[in-house]
Amino acid sequence: MTNHHRYIIFYKPYGVLSQFTKETPTHSTLKDYIDVPDVYPVGRLDWDSEGLLLLTSDGQLQHRLAHPRFAHKRTYWVQVERIPDAEAIKRLQTGVEIQDYRTQPAEVRLLPAEPQLPERNPPIRFRKNVPTAWLEMTLTEGKNRQVRRMTAAVGFPTLRLVRVSIAHLELNDLQPGQWRDITISELKSLHNFSKSKSFSRIPDFDVS
Repeated sequence: MTNHHRYIIFYKPYGVLSQFTKETPTHSTLKDYIDVPDVYPVGRLDWDSEGLLLLTSDGQLQHRLAHPRFAHKRTYWVQVERIPDAEAIKRLQTGVEIQDYRTQPAEVRLLPAEPQLPERNPPIRFRKNVPTAWLEMTLTEGKNRQVRRMTAAVGFPTLRLVRVSIAHLELNDLQPGQWRDITISELKSLHNFSKSKSFSRIPDFDVS
């Protein structure tokens, strides 16, 4: 596939804004990590979220993937305070009320063990005698800070949030602050996927 555009997967660290312009002197931005001209993030991750961020110079693809009615899966590993019970998991799966909105059904499961992730800098603040657990949550929609609001709504506040995949794109061996160009096969799948999706009625794009 001949294509002059750039498509980049970036492992966004905690505390980095999903933009190239600096708003405050205390926050890092994408400019501190990615020296590639004319690429822009598709959607975003909040400054206190980590994980996969897709950037591209392909405006058409960027518009299609970021369109409010375009639905594709985004998977997160979510560390929460205490251990969610079956009822809480079911509520997350079927939909919860966050402000005046009810979330769409989601794929949610309790991970059997802590996932292998790089240490966060700074680390989360543990509460003495309060256990934590990890959820895998896959959404096809997004409201502002939706994952955090969902877990809080069922009584299990989010402590750490890492996006591990967007559609078929994955972090693989990337470490926080590292980026790579997507492969030819990933690019073909991304274009095929975006062209095959119809514009269903899905509320906003992102997320965390």
